[in-house]
Amino acid sequence: MGETIAGEVIHVVGPEELDDYDLEPDLASLAESRYVVVCRKGGRPSRVERVWAFLRRRPIEPVTLVTDTAVEEGDEITATAEETAVTGVYDVTELR
Repeated sequence: MGETIAGEVIHVVGPEELDDYDLEPDLASLAESRYVVVCRKGGRPSRVERVWAFLRRRPIEPVTLVTDTAVEEGDEITATAEETAVTGVYDVTELR
């Protein structure tokens, strides 16, 4: 059973663009022919949440998902994912 991650998509790298990015080798092999999606964990924060995160000096946490499904920047997604050996990277098993 995987972890449920909800977030706002802030960047997407399609399979045809993977060579244009300097991905670490473990991530590159995991992402082969798949999408690399960077999300703002927890969804789109309000202005108050952004200010509060800044004042507490706790940045909003990004996570990287590797998935077979294409998504667009700005989408709100919920994914069931398994943590990988690469810190902060998750392998998506289901995307909603």
